[in-house]
Amino acid sequence: MLSVKQHLNWSEIAFDRSCTCCDFSRSQNQPQKKIWRLWLVLALLISVLPAEIGIGLWSHSLSLQADAGHLLSDVGALGLTLLASWLAGRPAAGRATFGHGRVEILAALINGLGLLLIAGFIAWEAIARFQNPEPILSLPLLLGAGLGLIVNGLNLTLLHKHSLDDLNLRAAFLHIVADAFSAVGILVAALVIYWLKWWWIDPVMSLLIACFAGLSAIPLIWSSLEVLLEYAPRFIKPTEVEAALQSFPGVRRVETLRIWAIGCGQTALCAHLRIEPLNAQQQDQLQWELQTHLVEAFGIHESTLQLSSGSVTNLVPLHPLLNRSLVSYIYK
Repeated sequence: MLSVKQHLNWSEIAFDRSCTCCDFSRSQNQPQKKIWRLWLVLALLISVLPAEIGIGLWSHSLSLQADAGHLLSDVGALGLTLLASWLAGRPAAGRATFGHGRVEILAALINGLGLLLIAGFIAWEAIARFQNPEPILSLPLLLGAGLGLIVNGLNLTLLHKHSLDDLNLRAAFLHIVADAFSAVGILVAALVIYWLKWWWIDPVMSLLIACFAGLSAIPLIWSSLEVLLEYAPRFIKPTEVEAALQSFPGVRRVETLRIWAIGCGQTALCAHLRIEPLNAQQQDQLQWELQTHLVEAFGIHESTLQLSSGSVTNLVPLHPLLNRSLVSYIYK
């Protein structure tokens, strides 16, 4: 017969396991929801693209044609995002011991660079249009801008919530934000052209669209490079982590500390700690407490800690040729 205390302990273990299973099922459903939303956004963009290209040619509006070109690039960017999301969901195997999460970071970097190229092309065309202005049909322009604004509004609703903690989705979201901003600007330009016949407002609006697209791409590119260069995530300060580790009783000092992001929402830590002499049980307990604190205080779930208490004497190193054979330098 189990005592009351034992029964409560077994109940807590069962509850923890059930919570773990629920969290696991939720984490399994998150990639599926993300991919489903991306497919829906892609379908909406493909449906509106032919109409915007046709209306842009009909109205002779550079800003609407530029927005159509931006939509076309969005289709390619979202296709790349979907491919990266599928690859990132594959399990770690073989030489890919960390999995394929970095593919999403590469896709975000490519999307950011693509956004910069699009901004440069739109700006170039706008400057050329200043020299050769063309009359623009305002009513078709108004129709195309309104259609683009409706579709982009739906896409922003689909992606906004999940773009905060996913760099790959943030890249797709910024493309849609640039499109929505373009639609608003084109709508304003259409009204100005209809009432005042100011043809120059169209290339001006195109330049504004290019500037917004370029400025929104720069933070995305920099965030992607930070992950690829293995910088510590911005929400984690290495000095605070080092101070937290060194504050534990038994830890003398932190000799080596490495913090980096493997992928979106996946942070890893590797540290070498010099500790006081402890027996095996005390050392295991200290390591467990340190790793638990890293999870609770900093959200670092993947940590490797090397705890050492002995002092290594300064040995004279042998010549490298005596440690390895010459063949090993040729065939690695």
